Amino acid sequence: MKRFSFFLADVVALNLALIATIAIRYQGEFNYQYQLHLTPFSVVFMAWLVIFYITNLYDQQSWRNSVTFYSNMWQAMISATLLSVVFFYFIPFFGITPKTNLFLFIVLFAIIELALRSLFNRIVSTYFARRTLIVGVTTQTLELVQYLKDNPQIGYRLVALADLGTTLFDARHTTNPEITVVRNVDALPDFIRHQHIETVVISPEGYQLPQLIDMLYRLLEQRVTFYNLATFYERVTGKVPLGAINQIWFLENFSEENRGWYALAKRVLDIACAAILSVLLLPLYPFIALAIKLESKGPVFYRQFRMGKGSKPFTLIKFRNMVANDPMGGAESSSGPVWAAENDQRATRVGKYLRRSRIDELPQLWNVLKGEMSFVGPRPERPEFHDKLKDQIPFYEERYLVTPGLTGWAQIKHKLDFRVGMTVEDTAEKLQHDLYYIKNRSLLLDLGILLRTINILLQRVLS
Repeated sequence: MKRFSFFLADVVALNLALIATIAIRYQGEFNYQYQLHLTPFSVVFMAWLVIFYITNLYDQQSWRNSVTFYSNMWQAMISATLLSVVFFYFIPFFGITPKTNLFLFIVLFAIIELALRSLFNRIVSTYFARRTLIVGVTTQTLELVQYLKDNPQIGYRLVALADLGTTLFDARHTTNPEITVVRNVDALPDFIRHQHIETVVISPEGYQLPQLIDMLYRLLEQRVTFYNLATFYERVTGKVPLGAINQIWFLENFSEENRGWYALAKRVLDIACAAILSVLLLPLYPFIALAIKLESKGPVFYRQFRMGKGSKPFTLIKFRNMVANDPMGGAESSSGPVWAAENDQRATRVGKYLRRSRIDELPQLWNVLKGEMSFVGPRPERPEFHDKLKDQIPFYEERYLVTPGLTGWAQIKHKLDFRVGMTVEDTAEKLQHDLYYIKNRSLLLDLGILLRTINILLQRVLS
């Protein structure tokens, strides 16, 4: 609902800026000029809204007027301005080529947009934030405490924690004077009533106390909203807490009963898009191959085993980006399988650019055509790492319930480049995002991931 509110606010800001521009520039003939400008600017508005989406202006972290928001806003405004110039001057279909008007519109929109965002954030975080209680202290609840503290703009104000006696809790977590610690479980109902608690988040430990659940059940008439920890954590962070789920959670959330149409539509789109892109990008292959061969000896393509759907291995193809010292075109004949690292010494100069821009992954369109990969899904892992990670990270193999992808939810949601500098902790967080995607996958979510990926790729190609 908040994302839709921001979307509506942007629509209002765009139209207000246009009205103000026309009013300032054409006081005597407002109606005529407004009608003349409305249609072409409406087309531009739709493109602007798409740019706002792919530059993360509708992400929860960007709702707050932080450095991240201003950075994303600056990037969006530059992209939208360039697109508008191209539209009006290279596609003069509507018969207007605004110069002063476009400049004035952009300035007015920036002022209105920043004012609306600031006002909305203040109203949500101050007047409409839901007073929240978390029952039980676990690693995940402590992460949630910090997340809610850092992101007041999402509309939840943490009032209290109910400690059920876990050893995780100590004095370090009582330093925030705004958060009350309730240690007497029997006092929770009265506390919830007197403090006007609106949202209660219950950890798995809480569900093991029948007396506690019975007391909370009696509060339904108080119009309190109850969430289990996994659902609430997923709702606000966009990832699944590994420590708060079990096998029953998978049985409840991973039903394939209504996904047949989605799988069919996704496969058809994968084939169509992969075929079109392969034809369009094929002329680039000789130049990429020549650059690779001129810098270092070895094959142009690099083949590597990866884990596919149902944990079945397949051969992934990419342009070689490292020195070749084994028959497969890799660089691990002496070291054995190792995760790639930032500024990897094995990478060639051409290879570093191919990796940064993701151009090295273009041959994987062949894997998509064969059905071994999709455009969107969890990134496939190497069997050598898979065997180790499944013993260290709970539910790791469940990421192979779906076909792996060229890009995924994890790649657009986390700042870490998951191809370099990986650790077990990084992989565990990646899995949290992958499970969120598998549970919520849809064509609309896939489209959003692809749009944001395009934005990331453009930044890398131009950097």
